[in-house]
Amino acid sequence: MTAETEPAAGPHAVAAPQRGLADAAGQPPVSRGWTMRFSLAWFAFWMANLVPVNLLLPNQLAAIDPAGKVRDFAVVNGVSGAVALVALPLCGALSDRSRSRFGRRRLSMAVGAGLFAAGLVATGAQTSWPTLAMCWSASMLGLSAVTAGLTAVVADRVPERQWGMISSAIYGPQALGVVVGIAAVAAFSLTPQQAYLLLAALLVLLMLPFVRAYREVPRPSTSPVALREVLAALRIDVRANPDFAWAFGGRLLVNLANSLGTCYLLYFLTDKLQVRNPDAALLELTVVYLLSGLVTTYTAGWMSDRWQRRRVFVAAAAAMQAFAGFLLGAAPTFTVTILGAAFMGGGFGAYMAVDQALVTQVLPDAHARAKDLGIMSIGTMVPPAVAPLLAGAIITFGGGYPALFFLVGAIATLGAALVYRVRTVR
Repeated sequence: MTAETEPAAGPHAVAAPQRGLADAAGQPPVSRGWTMRFSLAWFAFWMANLVPVNLLLPNQLAAIDPAGKVRDFAVVNGVSGAVALVALPLCGALSDRSRSRFGRRRLSMAVGAGLFAAGLVATGAQTSWPTLAMCWSASMLGLSAVTAGLTAVVADRVPERQWGMISSAIYGPQALGVVVGIAAVAAFSLTPQQAYLLLAALLVLLMLPFVRAYREVPRPSTSPVALREVLAALRIDVRANPDFAWAFGGRLLVNLANSLGTCYLLYFLTDKLQVRNPDAALLELTVVYLLSGLVTTYTAGWMSDRWQRRRVFVAAAAAMQAFAGFLLGAAPTFTVTILGAAFMGGGFGAYMAVDQALVTQVLPDAHARAKDLGIMSIGTMVPPAVAPLLAGAIITFGGGYPALFFLVGAIATLGAALVYRVRTVR
């Protein structure tokens, strides 16, 4: 297995507010092996993150308190979302300023994977919702560190002409990870504790090839890694970097729409549609979501690189998710839900593949990539955590599932509009 080497920044490297990463422009293309290991790491990441959110946490909470499961799920995710909101940019800033010989990004990935795995194991052992919320929230610290490392290596190492393809390698495995994880839980009739243990083991094992092979030359910080310096590094002048703000807003809204549309899907199948086997129906919908997402993820990423256009793909993908929301709001049946899953998965897959490339082009500071991407990751990681709070209130007090899905359509539409406020990316 050959190691990948990242050249050190030159002494006169400067930030590139209009093009994002000027000092990465001369990088050679990453190899197929690099891309495969990178994609495998993301597959493990998504499985460990989303299988609990989509299946394990809802089932655990339903077993603990059937009557309060909607409320408890909302609280658990709300608390973990608050933790991630702080931890994502903080872990990014720490990664940028680290002077470890092990490497800035490798340190984030390795330590984060260990913490995330430990949090998963602890979460699986809980039998009350307060301790479940505490352990799942603690796992968000590891998730945030992993995210800081995995997203920053794209900005550090991948040339612009490959950003669409590498973005597909990030988000293509997302639905696949959920399908494989849910299928494994069902096929082996795993208890929650066994399922979390399996996810933790796979996270560590599947991330290991990329962490071992990736190499970088540590860049000395201008100051020690002190809390005051890290907190100061979190500031971004939005007025000086409006495209960063518009891109963040669009990402936040589209991910919120997707999360609102999927976070209570198991309860929607159980309580609203009253299907006979909700777990099997969830797996069927996830497979449809997966297949649609895989096709659009890799197609949109490749076409975006070929044409060197991002905004039109991002807007069209968000519009597909909006259509799915309006469709489910108008006719909430299982047949329509399958069709909605196809549009939701296809739209989300295409959106995230190209949006990651767009986001990479509007980073304000070439010296603070992990921090800036950590802030951007809030728009990806926090919506799945906070969506149950909003969705639970709508389901209980605001018109039920039809109102929830109409809101999904409206939010995704607004997210599609925001992307055209980005002026420095075609």
